[in-house]
Amino acid sequence: MSKNIVLKKGLDIPVEGAAELQLSKTVSPDIVAVEPVQLKGFSARLLVAEGDKVLAGSPVMADKKNPEILLVSPVSGTVKEIVRGEKRKLLAVTINADDKQEYLKGEPACGNADEVKKALLSGGLWPLIIQRPYGIIADPAIYPKAIFVSTFNSAPLAADTAFTMSGRLGEIQAAVEALGKIAPVHIGTTAGSAFCKIAGAQVHVFEGRHPAGNVGVQIDAVSPIHKGDTVWTLSLHALAAIGKYLLKGIYDVRRKVAVAGPAAIEPSYVETLPGAPMKTLAAYYGGHAEGLRIVSGDILTGRSVGEDGYLGFFDDTVTIIREGTEKEWFGWAKPVRFSQFSADHSYFSWLTPWKKYAMDTNLHGGPRAFVMNDAYYSKVLPMNIFPVYLIKACIEGDIDKMEKFGIYRVLPEDLALCEYIDPSKNYIQDIIAKGIDLMLKEMA
Repeated sequence: MSKNIVLKKGLDIPVEGAAELQLSKTVSPDIVAVEPVQLKGFSARLLVAEGDKVLAGSPVMADKKNPEILLVSPVSGTVKEIVRGEKRKLLAVTINADDKQEYLKGEPACGNADEVKKALLSGGLWPLIIQRPYGIIADPAIYPKAIFVSTFNSAPLAADTAFTMSGRLGEIQAAVEALGKIAPVHIGTTAGSAFCKIAGAQVHVFEGRHPAGNVGVQIDAVSPIHKGDTVWTLSLHALAAIGKYLLKGIYDVRRKVAVAGPAAIEPSYVETLPGAPMKTLAAYYGGHAEGLRIVSGDILTGRSVGEDGYLGFFDDTVTIIREGTEKEWFGWAKPVRFSQFSADHSYFSWLTPWKKYAMDTNLHGGPRAFVMNDAYYSKVLPMNIFPVYLIKACIEGDIDKMEKFGIYRVLPEDLALCEYIDPSKNYIQDIIAKGIDLMLKEMA
């Protein structure tokens, strides 16, 4: 039986440029990148050299602290380049893809929880599992109190999972049944969704504005994380990839990706792989990215990667938006702004709730004194925490206060709307991320 949960706080940002529900092309990239820097808590040890041949599913890197955790190639091909940064930090491994793809075959056995873990580790699927608190790769030695999956993304212009997961319910069901041997699985979904029919899981039907689709918000509403608790989370794409491996024994992370945004040309969906170059999507931004920001992920929490970057390991959305470099005459003194959206009725956008806006990256101001109180941010944050106190504790680096005010319950994405509405223009997600880094350093 499903449980209905109504979230009364939040904000839906009316950005134009949503992707049409149609698959416009299938992209088989000539080159893909495996980027360990996207995986928090993963300390990469290289397992390949330039010129090596790999299959889809062949190990490319292992975690230095836990060698069982493998990061594998999404394609078969030849290792092209080992990309390093400052102090020889491993940033990426690029692989030239073969025309015909070959897969490293596995024979997963999932009789009990330990066998499920062993199958996911050997198949390279383990990095898809994220552990809270802190948003790190899950520790295989730990049995979490629960596993949470959000089946919808309420962020602006996010991919429609009913469309992207069409035809993959069997794989998702197989993954849920296997993971249920490790810990109880909780599914967060919407009323009438096909995901309500998933068996072997506790289904929670959420109603409300963004961030209702954030798995962190759903966890907080169902089973809040306290000190000493461990929870695992997975995306639907992760479930589908795990299910395919369990059913067919192959590592296949191909997914439908929404290419959207006010600056996108004919926004729609493409089928591609994580690590695919953004240049394969050149038709959606006119072939050159001057004056544009290309974001892997949604408009609130994604990474700006530019046309030389790659699709993120966890992402199923690419957002294309204009850089807001123009100066605005009179700025805040303008009494009327019909082309601007306001979350708090500063302009007249509240009179036209149906209107979508061609938003850009302009901050309309700069950082200033942090003077707002919790009531302001709590309007858009449906979590039982004190956001201002938590943010200030992270700024101070006060671990006791960070614990007291909810650092175990959040990731930066959960406070993205607080950052969006913040009149002080603070980079709140960065502040929370630095607080989490401090916790990992001091509490490990």
